[in-house]
Amino acid sequence: MLLAFCKYRVMNIFVSFPVDDVVRAKAFYSALGLTMNEAISDDNTACFVLDDDKLLMAGTRAAYAAVGGTEDLVGGSGTPSPVTLSWALDSREEVDALLDRAEKAGARIGDTDDYGFMYQGQFDDPEGYHYSPFWAEPEHPASA
Repeated sequence: MLLAFCKYRVMNIFVSFPVDDVVRAKAFYSALGLTMNEAISDDNTACFVLDDDKLLMAGTRAAYAAVGGTEDLVGGSGTPSPVTLSWALDSREEVDALLDRAEKAGARIGDTDDYGFMYQGQFDDPEGYHYSPFWAEPEHPASA
């Protein structure tokens, strides 16, 4: 698995997090339409591509702890990180479509905020991690 990892550029971003059930995580993120990188996924981890240089890495609590995590960092079941992962999509329709796929895959859907120049949705995955995909008008001063 290390050789497959080394092919990536230094500036890639991996968002890693522990999960109770890797099989459930694989099903959920696949249902969102994300592609799993098989080269760096196995029975204990699942790596999903957000785009060319941004990846989500879900791992069992043991696999997550094995790369330097401590018990208080890894936490127990039902204690997701208080981090929100946000990313821009190309349109309001893409935000709505992602929220629809997330809900069908078992996510808890939160509020959708429409600020005119920005449209933002919210969902929590089955482990409780929080996501906030959005669309922002590229030419609006607040988007710069």
